[in-house]
Amino acid sequence: MSLCILAAGKTTVLAAGLFTLSWEHSVQKTRWEEDWRVTPAGLEIVEARVKGSGAGMEPPEGSVLRDDWWVYWPALPAQASLSLAASGATSSGWSICGGGRCVSVGVEAAEPVLLRPCG
Repeated sequence: MSLCILAAGKTTVLAAGLFTLSWEHSVQKTRWEEDWRVTPAGLEIVEARVKGSGAGMEPPEGSVLRDDWWVYWPALPAQASLSLAASGATSSGWSICGGGRCVSVGVEAAEPVLLRPCG
């Protein structure tokens, strides 16, 4: 399976069944990461991590501190797609990495970025 990234009027294909979505919190400047799996049912979250904590970013109940990261496992059903804001008002956009390749999106103000399984 592959991930389709729809941004700025074009589609980028990331040939990966697993990918990591990461970003930096706009106020706390703390890194967040989520690991996702592309399946026929949709996008399934595998694990999420936040490097530290701060106002409005408390790790959820059941989180485990591992190598300075709060790691947790969200209980979400498969998602048909993910919509990522692209405000251009933050210091960085979103990074999507999988299959040995990374794509940066949402750095400048634009329509939301859409992630979905290809096909």
